[in-house]
Amino acid sequence: MSDFEIPRPTSGDVLELILDDHRLFEDLLRAARRNDVDREAARSALTELLVAHAEAEEEKVYPTLRKKRAIGAHEEEHGEEEHAEITEAIVGFLEAKGTDTEKYDAALEDLATVVNHHTNEEEQTIINPAREDVAVTVREELGVAWATRRNELLEQGCASLDQVKALLHRAEKEGVIATPAARDQAEEIEEQAKEEAKKVEEAAKEKAKD
Repeated sequence: MSDFEIPRPTSGDVLELILDDHRLFEDLLRAARRNDVDREAARSALTELLVAHAEAEEEKVYPTLRKKRAIGAHEEEHGEEEHAEITEAIVGFLEAKGTDTEKYDAALEDLATVVNHHTNEEEQTIINPAREDVAVTVREELGVAWATRRNELLEQGCASLDQVKALLHRAEKEGVIATPAARDQAEEIEEQAKEEAKKVEEAAKEKAKD
């Protein structure tokens, strides 16, 4: 882990601290792709940071921003849903045996997709409103609380495969994210609806030709 030591800030504006981690996600995702570094160490650092970052946000940041009316229930719930999607992608990433396989590469890109989507959306729908609506003093208090919890989780170790599976199970049980079976069923219904819509369009085209 010496090549990928994760910084441990203890104070600061929580918004800037979160953005610093977003940039670190990008760095670690790139490192996990490289063939001239210790990919296993990069994978470990990336997954530990993603879990600690998200858990600290949900415990310390989102509830306070909602109380301050910088974000609403929808933004908070959507952020938690995206965290659960990242957790699910982490499970697949950790389950990939070795670091030089197609499965590893595919799982890494799946993780990168959901991480990049979440960070972009969070910066627009949560960070920006909080910058305008929450006083710097409050953001600094949140910075201490968030960093303390984040660092505790990193020190304890929070992203073993069993730990991440437990987090995903919790999210499913609490209704943050639907179970895989429910999502598969929803996708099947969606595909059927698309096929029916296509039939209606084709029928309309044929009728117009008559």
